[in-house]
Parts: sequence; C-alpha cells; structure tokens
Amino acid sequence: MVVLGPTLTTARLVLRPPTQDDFPAFAAMMANADHVKFIGGALPEAMAWRQLATITGAWSLRGFSMFSVLERDTGQWVGRIGPWMPHGWPGTEVGWGLAPEAMGKGYGVEAATACMDWVVDHLGWTDIIHIIDPANKPSEALAARIGSTNLGPTKMPEPMHELQVNAWGQSAQQWRARRAG
Repeated sequence: MVVLGPTLTTARLVLRPPTQDDFPAFAAMMANADHVKFIGGALPEAMAWRQLATITGAWSLRGFSMFSVLERDTGQWVGRIGPWMPHGWPGTEVGWGLAPEAMGKGYGVEAATACMDWVVDHLGWTDIIHIIDPANKPSEALAARIGSTNLGPTKMPEPMHELQVNAWGQSAQQWRARRAG
C-alpha cells in the first residue's frame, strides 16, 4: 500500500489518509441528508465513492488533504477532518465533518487541534480558514472553540458560488499564541 501522508495521533483519535476500508462508514455518513446538509448534501454510494476518491487523490496532487478520523480504542471511523484547498478555493482551509455518532464527544476539537498544528508546523500555512454555512451552529461553535473568528462572507468556486457561507479563521501567529497560552 502507498503511504499518502502522515498519521497523527491524539489522546483518543488516529488521523490518517483515507483508505478503501473507510468507505462504508463514509458512505453511511454522506447518505444521511439531515446530517450532511452543510457539507454538500446527501450522496448516493457511487457519488460518495467519488468524493472519497477526490479527498484521497488530493494527497497525491497537493501533499495534503482530509484525514480519516478513527477512534484509537476501537478503530471505528468517526469522520473526516483536515486541510482542504482544491483549485479556486477561497483560502487554506481546515475543514471537518463528523459522523452523527461522533458528535458531542469533543472529537472535533481534538482532531481540529491536531490538524491546525500540522498545517502550521508542517505545511507552513500562515492563515487558516473554515468555510461554514451561517446556519451550521455546531460548526461555528467548533471554530470558536479552536480560536477562530467569523471573518465574514466569502465566495466558493463554481458550482458552489451561490452558496452563502462565511470564512472563519485565524493566522498561524494567532494559533501559536493561543497554543502557548
């Protein structure tokens, strides 16, 4: 198997590039219309496969992409989180999407913190954003918990250019200061 990127570990989680074994849980999350309404909407399995392949392929093209997030104790796939910047994206993003059963456990903050450290320390990003629909209050709360603030409306590339989204974010300098404090 080709190693596409690093494996990050936290107290409770393992973050690693996606593998084919992640597909059933990824597809289940992406089929849940209520749960994924803010991250592109529900997808049939064939489209979920293409999305997972896109996330995985970005590791080869960019040298970074979303990580699969797994519980350390069980190995259960609980979401995807990490750096994201496809062509035309409004900035260097750390984005997230957790499975419904992973919500409310603090996994988002734990994984986002590991990703923020990685993009600042290893990718050298100077600014990090999170693209969030203003109606997605849990995502806004996560962004605020990791020290990001609402920077205002931003535009996504086509075909998502008509979506009303805000960029939340902070500079690497702000991140480092917060982590040191």
